[in-house]
Amino acid sequence: MAAGRAGVVTGDMVREGVVVIDVGMNRLPTGKVTGDVDFASVAPRARAITPVPGGVGPMTIAMLMRNTHRAALRQLST
Repeated sequence: MAAGRAGVVTGDMVREGVVVIDVGMNRLPTGKVTGDVDFASVAPRARAITPVPGGVGPMTIAMLMRNTHRAALRQLST
């Protein structure tokens, strides 16, 4: 989910058992970082939900490292 606005996706917008991957990054006037999904209202309906911050960031970093490693191996094998 990436809507570009904090808390735009609410619990009444999602089905029971949904898996929510919130990739939105919004900084509130208080300085707090939050996602595009209203975590508090969506989490009870979701089977799984990524937190913001700390959700997709670690996986993105892991996949970038994996792809960099694969690219390096390909360079060495040619």
